[in-house]
Amino acid sequence: MVSGFALGTVLAGTSLLSALAALLVAHIVLAARQRPGDVIPFHVDDTETVFIFDGENLVDASGPARALLGAIGGEGSEWQRLSAWLARRIPSFHDHIARLGEEGCMDLSATGTPPLHLSAEWRAGLARLVLRDPEAEGQLVAIDRLSHLATQAELAQLRQTLEHAPAPVWRESGDGTVIWANPAYLALASARDAAAGVLTWPLPRVFDTVPRGLSGDAADTGTAPGGTLFSARLEVNTQPGPRWFDCRICPAGGGDVLGFALPADDARKAEKSLGDFIRTLTRTFANLPIGLAIFDRQRRLQVFNPALTDLTTLGPEFLSGQPSLDSFFDALRSRQMIPEPRDYRSWRQALTAVERAAAAGHFEETWSLASGQTYRVTGRPHPDGAVAFLIEDISAEISLTRRFRSQIETGQAVLDSLPEAIAVFSSTGALVMSNQAYDALWPDDSATRLHRMGVAEVIESWRARAHPGPHWAQLRTLIGAGGPRRDWQGDIQLRDGRHMLCQLTPLAGGATLVGFSAHTRTAPHAAKGTAAATRAATAQTAAKTPATPKPRQRKARA
Repeated sequence: MVSGFALGTVLAGTSLLSALAALLVAHIVLAARQRPGDVIPFHVDDTETVFIFDGENLVDASGPARALLGAIGGEGSEWQRLSAWLARRIPSFHDHIARLGEEGCMDLSATGTPPLHLSAEWRAGLARLVLRDPEAEGQLVAIDRLSHLATQAELAQLRQTLEHAPAPVWRESGDGTVIWANPAYLALASARDAAAGVLTWPLPRVFDTVPRGLSGDAADTGTAPGGTLFSARLEVNTQPGPRWFDCRICPAGGGDVLGFALPADDARKAEKSLGDFIRTLTRTFANLPIGLAIFDRQRRLQVFNPALTDLTTLGPEFLSGQPSLDSFFDALRSRQMIPEPRDYRSWRQALTAVERAAAAGHFEETWSLASGQTYRVTGRPHPDGAVAFLIEDISAEISLTRRFRSQIETGQAVLDSLPEAIAVFSSTGALVMSNQAYDALWPDDSATRLHRMGVAEVIESWRARAHPGPHWAQLRTLIGAGGPRRDWQGDIQLRDGRHMLCQLTPLAGGATLVGFSAHTRTAPHAAKGTAAATRAATAQTAAKTPATPKPRQRKARA
């Protein structure tokens, strides 16, 4: 039989349990009715890798979860980085996570290293993601292992990159001891010290010419981190043959330095080929009669040939000193090898114009020197801002041109002194020469025309000032290109009533001479005559009548 005290105690306990149950139910209902942003309906345990997201916003995360986010790195929000990391390990992650709100919860697994198990749960508009390692003994170990494995994966990638790098990379301590090297450095050291056999510790310094003591402490005294402490092209004597490298030493912090050696064999061969090519050009330029002077972009003389010393009288010692462009022209002026300007200031301005025109490729002048010589100076641009000047002695060419021009002027003066109107046509039927008597007889302004008149145009001018006749078509056939080559003469009556005897005489080179002389028309048989008789009469008339000077001199049409 139960005592009253015990029964009261049981009833009191039952009432307390009922009250606690009702309070718990009311709390759950109230929490379910609250907004997601007010209270997080999930528990975050720091012994697990837990992420709580509101959409793509990270609401809360455990310590190991934040460490994992830090190890992942990259750019973007926490959700973007985590989802990208999970998608690489769980290919169907995006498809499943998009249906989390409909399904409420899901479990996903991924094989590989590390093997992951993802638990996702949707509650009150929030998503809870939990990452676990099935192979770990405890959750805390699994969390640390995930962060550690992410770091190890990055370290493995860096090691693989350096192992496959074709360029030697090494690390030296402050005293110059090689404390680390990649396989390319070790292979180069083995090729250099093939007789020594197996490499021993410490590793040998392959680039012995790199100064010792280039410690990273220089970065603390003004050298920016990552700056270059030493840079040079060095040669390494290996067993197959010498090899060249472009070496660069950079500070690594803590008193250490990093060394990088880029293979430069191809660059060395290219430079050697370029040097051989330049020497070949130099030997070629040595036989040129034209003076050559090439100035670099700083306008210092870099290349010249012996002809330049002969034409400018500048000594090889002066030219080998790489004078500037101003000094070069000053030396030419002091030797009177350029036209003397009116004043020095204008000459300096002209020198600047010469440099600009040569750089643009539009400079060409003829210099008439006080010694009687004539130079043609040409400026041409070269790659990388360089300028080349070519100096050519054209004195003989100018003398020949002047002599030829003098002969032409003399011949023209002889033609102008004849009373007979004379015109010369080329083999193509173009009017190339006439005298003053012809211009007076046929005033067609041919001397002022910019182009040569053809035979058709000239005959039309004759016909406009003469009466019609059957001989015009014959004249065009005889004078035109491809016509018959024979003497011809005929009578032409001008509109003013004068009669002119027209005579055609073939000349060398396919040219044709046409002469017009005045005569009195007689019986038909008297008009006949040979070209020789006509020329004799013209010569007798010219001998009896002295030539009178004309107000102007005509020049032959070139």
